[in-house]
Amino acid sequence: MLFRLARFKPASATLPNIGRLAALPLALFAQIALAQPLIPAAPKLAAEAWFLMDATTGTVLAEHNADIPLPPASLTKMMTTYIASSEIAAGRLTEQQPVRVSVNAWRKGGSSSGGSTMFLPPEEDALVIDLLRGVIIQSGNDAAIALAEQISGDEDTFAKQMNQQAARLGMRATHFTNATGLPAPAHRSTARDLARLAQAVIADHPKHYALYAEREFKYNGISQPNRNSLLWRDASIDGLKTGHTEEAGYSLVASGERDGMRLISVVLGTRSEQARAAASQKLLAWGFRYYVTHRLYGAEEILARERVWQGRQREVPLGLGRELYLTIPRGAADLLTASIAVPPVLKAPLAAGEQIGTLGIDYQGEQILAEPLVVMTAVPQAGFFGRLWDGLKLFLLRLFG
Repeated sequence: MLFRLARFKPASATLPNIGRLAALPLALFAQIALAQPLIPAAPKLAAEAWFLMDATTGTVLAEHNADIPLPPASLTKMMTTYIASSEIAAGRLTEQQPVRVSVNAWRKGGSSSGGSTMFLPPEEDALVIDLLRGVIIQSGNDAAIALAEQISGDEDTFAKQMNQQAARLGMRATHFTNATGLPAPAHRSTARDLARLAQAVIADHPKHYALYAEREFKYNGISQPNRNSLLWRDASIDGLKTGHTEEAGYSLVASGERDGMRLISVVLGTRSEQARAAASQKLLAWGFRYYVTHRLYGAEEILARERVWQGRQREVPLGLGRELYLTIPRGAADLLTASIAVPPVLKAPLAAGEQIGTLGIDYQGEQILAEPLVVMTAVPQAGFFGRLWDGLKLFLLRLFG
């Protein structure tokens, strides 16, 4: 016998916070969903592509044409602000730092350009925090270019940094050529990639994510509303970004939180502002209605204590070392069971974080998830006589059963 099995009920509490957790396998989610025939199919939307996922677990709830590269328009600016926030976090930029607005930024993104603008005066200074609000709330092309030039020297170099970040975030089908989303043949992203970017914006820079919920920003005497109309329609929605060009149509990446569950929706290529808002709201409402983010275990939770031989302690505590969540249908938590499989003999030394066995999660008798159990507290090896004594006991145990 290689492993000893024990079965128990997992925890059932849920938490509202977001963790940077690995995405759960789609097969796992499908197994759960198929056991719930009363859940209706995800809504069909009048859009080129859409995507809905649990921000905490990464579980995909609905998708259509999610991997087809499309023009992202101003959804691009999520990456622009993500990089700016990362620069601030790294200490290479500050919120109160003045940025000189170049003539290039004014000409390409200012009021005379015909696109969305913050109305920045050329060759004057603007604070970084104001530029962030100008990009996020007003979707200002001039503000996006000004940030790009401040961070990388010019927009072309900044685009290379955008693509490096995209690769790091796993945005495999995305390529950026500018900081604004203005049309360019090679400037493309997908619904799935944009959801990954939104997840990173929310999790990595929560302070600046709060800017996405602000409904209005006034700068240079001009007040402009946030183009995300869901901020007025639904109190649970707190982001993210709209996009529109003639080529891309009307698009929206939205996020909201209800009852401890945060969802991210991406809707690309609708026909109007009203259509993108309605489609996003329909998709989010379906996800919130039928699914929950279920917290199974905490990072410090002890799931088992096992006998250790030849160690300074007789037992070793085992756990996951991280928080574990599942996305499940509402009402399915009571159908989950957990089991652990550990070797029958554990010998010291055991290092903290070392994998010892496996935690299995079953749904209606079928395993849907297996997670490594790790040592929570190190167990050093015992002295010579302690090892000798335990070695003798082990020998007798094996000899006589």
